[in-house]
Amino acid sequence: MTLAPETTDLKIQLRINSSDGSADGEDSWFTVCDLSLLQPGRGVAALLPDGRQAAIFRDRAGSLYAIDNRDPFGGAAVLSRGLTGTHQGRPYVASPLLKQRFDLESGRCLDDETVAVTAYEVRTAA
Repeated sequence: MTLAPETTDLKIQLRINSSDGSADGEDSWFTVCDLSLLQPGRGVAALLPDGRQAAIFRDRAGSLYAIDNRDPFGGAAVLSRGLTGTHQGRPYVASPLLKQRFDLESGRCLDDETVAVTAYEVRTAA
């Protein structure tokens, strides 16, 4: 069942690992924004507790993805502004800088296998 985003109170959460300095040393879920703020096929940037940024995407099928927002090639926090697409059935975002494509599920660069960005686990919660 697909819910129209404007009819839900769902929040998007990212799993943040224990290296963010959480007191209990365990992974935790960080609430990023309302699901209704995500437009299919477009990204948004979110500031994480440790000062990094995540790029969050919702595809046209409703799946959610999050990767680090910093483009490792250009150094700017711009991946949330990239164009989304699929390659061999895998969702990706192309950086608006030099157009390298990053797999939204793994963070792996599809154009240079030696490069990757952090990929975050995403969930929705009431």
